[in-house]
Amino acid sequence: MSRHFLIVAAATALLASACAQGSATKATTGADGRVTLRYFTFSAAPDHVKDLDKIEKAFEKQNPKVDVVVETAPFDEYFTKLQTSIAGGTAPDTFELNYENFVTYAGAGSLLDLAGGDTSAYAQESLDAFKRDGKQYALPASFSTVVLFYNKDLFEKAGVALPTADWTWADEQAAAAKLTDRKKGVYGDFQPVQFFEFYKTLKQAGGEFLSAGGKKAAFDSPQGVKAAQWLVSKVGKTMPTEAEIGGTADYDTNLFKSGKLAMWHNGIWQFAGLKDVPFEWDVVVEPGDAAKASAVFHNAVAASSTTKHAEQAGAWARFLSSSDTAATTRVESSWELPPVADQQVLAGYLKDPKPANRQAVFDSLKSIALPPVIKRQQEMQDAVTKQLGEAAAGRKPVADALKAAAADVNALLG
Repeated sequence: MSRHFLIVAAATALLASACAQGSATKATTGADGRVTLRYFTFSAAPDHVKDLDKIEKAFEKQNPKVDVVVETAPFDEYFTKLQTSIAGGTAPDTFELNYENFVTYAGAGSLLDLAGGDTSAYAQESLDAFKRDGKQYALPASFSTVVLFYNKDLFEKAGVALPTADWTWADEQAAAAKLTDRKKGVYGDFQPVQFFEFYKTLKQAGGEFLSAGGKKAAFDSPQGVKAAQWLVSKVGKTMPTEAEIGGTADYDTNLFKSGKLAMWHNGIWQFAGLKDVPFEWDVVVEPGDAAKASAVFHNAVAASSTTKHAEQAGAWARFLSSSDTAATTRVESSWELPPVADQQVLAGYLKDPKPANRQAVFDSLKSIALPPVIKRQQEMQDAVTKQLGEAAAGRKPVADALKAAAADVNALLG
């Protein structure tokens, strides 16, 4: 799943139809005092709907007067629908937010302060990530890292040494070239040419996305050019072109599952969907260049500032993000990881045999690349991805594309 968004017209109608049971036009408190609480999420579908249902049922057992209605949307549609619902006055009571978009929603007054109650279950750094102006505008529910997946069967068949934690970009590039067989539709590597991969590879190259103080773009640097070139150089050589992908949803996922992709830069949320593939695979910390740097994504549960059920919304947010049921369910199902303080809970994650090298997930936390965040976050991401796409398609030199992207970002910062 790529971490980028599409702007979709007519999202109001789509959300209204998906959320008919909990729309603003219907009562959400029954005559018997029962409350219907809507929760909107992107991370549960398609692989973890049953896991979320398990958590939901446990919450409803403890809170018999509350019915949680779950609504899902794919990540690339989710924020368009959420934004439209908030603007149209049909916001869900509670919803999932990622770290990158949290600042925008908190700053817009869209979120309820969820401070209060026992917070000892949370890892403090994760809890602090969702504070703004002294208020707890969301509660951390999960975190995930990006690692390098690899098809062991393809490596062994080609006689190429398996990836290790010591690999550099050069090692990855050399292996990808040997593993690529375009005539057979087999590719050595897949790493999307977009914002979420660029800021990470930029840090791997030793560069910074923004200047000190965050007032100016700094990624149009020699390190930035090197990082962008690393991504762009794969296109049409060790990974397919945009034309070959043809806009197909989950193209990279399907390519890896079909056994025709040797290496894949993606997140640990993919583990559950790979349980039954007919080949051996594993993961390793992503290769670096001047330094190691791994993307870490935080997701949280927020409540709408307009909810009529603030008490119930807060209770659901706390249960979904910090209860023993939620934490153990996430660990047992490989549904990302709970940001909990109890390391014994996380230790159970290592016991699952697929993938064997789950330690790489924790090793990747030693060198974190957090995404740059500004108020006009979505526009920044889109601007960078657009210009990288121009370079990947051969319409602009990499340096020119980065200069154009930097100008666009500076305008957003101004």
